[in-house]
Amino acid sequence: MPGPKHAIRNIKPKNALKTIKRIISYMKPYRAHLILVIVCVLISVASNIAATYFLKPLFNRYIIPFIGQQNPNLSEFIRMILIMGTIYVIGVLATYGYNRLMVAVTTGTLYRIRTELFSHMQTLPIRYFDTNTHGELMSRYTNDTDALRNMLSQSFVHVFQSMLTISGVFTAMLLLSPLLTVIVVLMLFVMIIIVKKLGAKRGKYFRERQMAVGKVNGYIEELIEGQKVVKVFCHENKVKADFDKLNGELFEAAKQANTFASMLRPIMGNLSYIHYSITAIAGAVMSITMGLDIGSLASFLQYTRSFSQPVTMMSEQFNSILMALAGAERIFDMLDQEPETDEGFVTLVNAEKNEKGEIRESAQRTGLWAWKIPEGGGVVAYKEVKGDIRFSNVVFGYEKNKTVLSGITLYAKPGQKIAFVGSTGAGKTTVTNLINRFYDVPDGAILYDGIPINNIKKQDLRRSLSMVLQDTHLFTGTVMENIRYGRLDATDEEVIEAAKLANADSFIRHLPQGYNTLLTADGMNLSQGQRQLLAIARAAVADPPVLILDEATSSIDTRTEALIEKGMDKLMEGRTVFVIAHRLSTVRNSNAIIVLENGSIVERGDHENLIRQGGRYYQLYTGLLELA
Repeated sequence: MPGPKHAIRNIKPKNALKTIKRIISYMKPYRAHLILVIVCVLISVASNIAATYFLKPLFNRYIIPFIGQQNPNLSEFIRMILIMGTIYVIGVLATYGYNRLMVAVTTGTLYRIRTELFSHMQTLPIRYFDTNTHGELMSRYTNDTDALRNMLSQSFVHVFQSMLTISGVFTAMLLLSPLLTVIVVLMLFVMIIIVKKLGAKRGKYFRERQMAVGKVNGYIEELIEGQKVVKVFCHENKVKADFDKLNGELFEAAKQANTFASMLRPIMGNLSYIHYSITAIAGAVMSITMGLDIGSLASFLQYTRSFSQPVTMMSEQFNSILMALAGAERIFDMLDQEPETDEGFVTLVNAEKNEKGEIRESAQRTGLWAWKIPEGGGVVAYKEVKGDIRFSNVVFGYEKNKTVLSGITLYAKPGQKIAFVGSTGAGKTTVTNLINRFYDVPDGAILYDGIPINNIKKQDLRRSLSMVLQDTHLFTGTVMENIRYGRLDATDEEVIEAAKLANADSFIRHLPQGYNTLLTADGMNLSQGQRQLLAIARAAVADPPVLILDEATSSIDTRTEALIEKGMDKLMEGRTVFVIAHRLSTVRNSNAIIVLENGSIVERGDHENLIRQGGRYYQLYTGLLELA
């Protein structure tokens, strides 16, 4: 039954201070920008506070004395107005400046984080991708970085500005009237209590909304991938009903979250008006009875209007900061994953033989490969790559206490075609994963031309192998580029030759732009068989000494399979080949067929010998014929 694909993610960070410090470390190249941002914020806050303070002399020295005068001299008054205007303009320019600077800081910081995240991802072992969903990994680059962008560009600056504004305004209020400031402090406590109550409710419903969004997005993603299955079984109404239920939960959570979020600003606004009224009344009484000057009262009243806004802004940014820090922790968690280790020291090089038959390294591609083995003291030995692969008592399991391969011992001599057959889950693909060192074996040994594969650098080991997988993946690009992915320095002629070898040239030339036809969405504009032919051509252009074919012809019809059989034979000629196949007719000409069951080898031999034995292979083969 379809369901949400992603785990519900906590929006609260585990260690906010540590995460903030790590984020700041990525901002070090922008220290000068950040210093300018701090300066601009200080100027912006100071200008607003100072301009408001100018109301005191403006009223006391000019406006009030001008009352009743017939022809007052306005020159000083105009000069004061111009000074105030200049201060406000400086504040506006400073605000514009720090916003522009934060755009550069934010985009640059996220660029560094995304670059490091992607680079680090390339170093992670296959096990990490096998144990984490693609959607969850993609969320690091999308949702989490987007939340981080909002925090860096807006939340941090707004909170810093709000704190400075509250401190500055409070100081100015104390200078103007300590007694009226007491009223402000009392109202501030009321505001804090209301913000705390509403914030708790809002935070609760925002968490529920975040969970509901995760469920809805996961459900939609899963249903898009499984749309054919839905239509085959006519479950459109069922999945629509399930979606309506999840969407309804999202609606209720979002409605409650937005309700409390929308309530905060008007409530704080009305409180500020109440605060203003109380302060105005108290100030008027103090002016009459205690001699408080009108200018001080005017400035103080203006400060009360600007005092509640930063409090509201800080409360609004709080949840955004928590969500962004939680997202940053997930990004850093991926960055902290241990990269794939490689203790290998043997490398793969192009080689050539001199007149005496001695192998030496070549800078050109010669078609002859050799292992370059350091022997200490600057001495290097070369060993021709033959493709001799041997397993010796290999024990392996993807999870602890769950063995997949139990004491596997096998050999593949140079140029042999070795086929693995057996029921699903017998361990066939696991064998090929170990040859590639996608996983390392805890017990036993695998030798490649007599060299333990742990001693061979992983990249060099994998360059000596080429795989055609059952699940073909094509990248967005032309047909030519997808085939050339097997060897990036291959010429167009070599790519076309590889396509002919895989019998893909014919259908490629019938495509709208031939080899320049653009493939998108994993090659969905091609049939599954055509995609697999391109994968075979990709392996052919790599021209490695060892081939691994994991159900390479499973999606090709029998007629096409017969057409490419000669091409495949030519491709496999002189190479060690490992074949995994459920269609047993494809392995009849193998030098050795290895039958696996429950992680153990139960039979080995060629087709004729295994048929004569009448064992497991015979049962599988004759059962297949009966089904046919």
